[in-house]
Amino acid sequence: MNKSNMFKLLALLVIAGMAMSACGGGGAAATQAPAGPKVTSTGFECPEPEFPVEVTSTELNLFVWTEYIPPDMQECFELVYGIKVNRDEYSANEEMYAKLSAGGSSYDLVQPTDYIVSLMIRQDLLQELDHAQLPAIKNFDSNYMDFAFDPGNKYTLPYQAGTDAIVVNTEAVANIPQSWADLWKPEYAGKMVFLDDSRAVIGATLLTLGYDVNTKDPAQLEEAKNKLAELVPNIKLFDSDSPKTALIAGDVDLGLTWTGEAFLAQLERPSIEYVYPTEGAIIWQDNWAMPKDAPHADAAYAWLNYTNQGNIFWMMLRDFPFTNPNKAALDYAKDNQTELYDAYIASPITNTPVEAINNAHRIDDVGDALPLYDQIWTEVKGGQ
Repeated sequence: MNKSNMFKLLALLVIAGMAMSACGGGGAAATQAPAGPKVTSTGFECPEPEFPVEVTSTELNLFVWTEYIPPDMQECFELVYGIKVNRDEYSANEEMYAKLSAGGSSYDLVQPTDYIVSLMIRQDLLQELDHAQLPAIKNFDSNYMDFAFDPGNKYTLPYQAGTDAIVVNTEAVANIPQSWADLWKPEYAGKMVFLDDSRAVIGATLLTLGYDVNTKDPAQLEEAKNKLAELVPNIKLFDSDSPKTALIAGDVDLGLTWTGEAFLAQLERPSIEYVYPTEGAIIWQDNWAMPKDAPHADAAYAWLNYTNQGNIFWMMLRDFPFTNPNKAALDYAKDNQTELYDAYIASPITNTPVEAINNAHRIDDVGDALPLYDQIWTEVKGGQ
């Protein structure tokens, strides 16, 4: 090889090396450079996926309850998978159901409560989940699986559970209510907050009359409508977004609310207590489900597996402390978030007493009687 050709070859090798360096390839330093931890805007260091999922989608569309997903959880998923999470929110199952049943939605995951799940299955609004793509399913406590609303969890995975019961600020209320029926007493008029939840409120009313929370008897429902109409003028506020806010501020003193809202209110005001009514609380479970035509199913499976890791789902104890069905999350919290775990276990609000569970009532799909419930709610709330 003559000198001219040798110089040309050397020049080509130098240029090629520069190109490889610019692309991060070739050198030992480039291949060994660590990716570095992924950290959220709050400084939380995101764990890697325990159950990695191959994803081609670049976004995920959630339709979820208000104030129900820890910001660090969502941000970690976006950082780890490079997927943009678009989130719409609702404050009633009926709102979510109406939007999906109207068609045209592009949601990948929703969070229906137990009684609406069976209705959505009957209406062919949900697709069956592929358990082979859900290794995180092993993390759930079996006590929260295989319910009558979804035998075998063909369509749903648990999210959180809890009760509807009586919340009361014992510093502001002299006579502490012990039953649903007590809430009709005139002394509580104008001091109450109730969930804006038709089935829970009508269900509690039915219990005061000695009826089943899932009755389909038109005469019993008519009686419940008349009794509820007596109560509604005494209710200052219907709020399913953040009923704790009015309790903490002292704008209301008692009412009907969920587990987690009562627990968070009690943290701010220790005088707030949660009373399981003598007729029995209403017990429920929220779940993940995938709509029939979810456009980003691969991202949905990635979300379900990643967020249900024990080292992610423990955040629910910190941000939204309802009853936690995820055993791996509780085990993780016990070892790594002791203060949160101990508070959760010690509280009769989050760790529901066995006797309260045994005395509780689960709301179910009432089938053809649903329009009667809707009519009651519309007529009674319309006269508020």
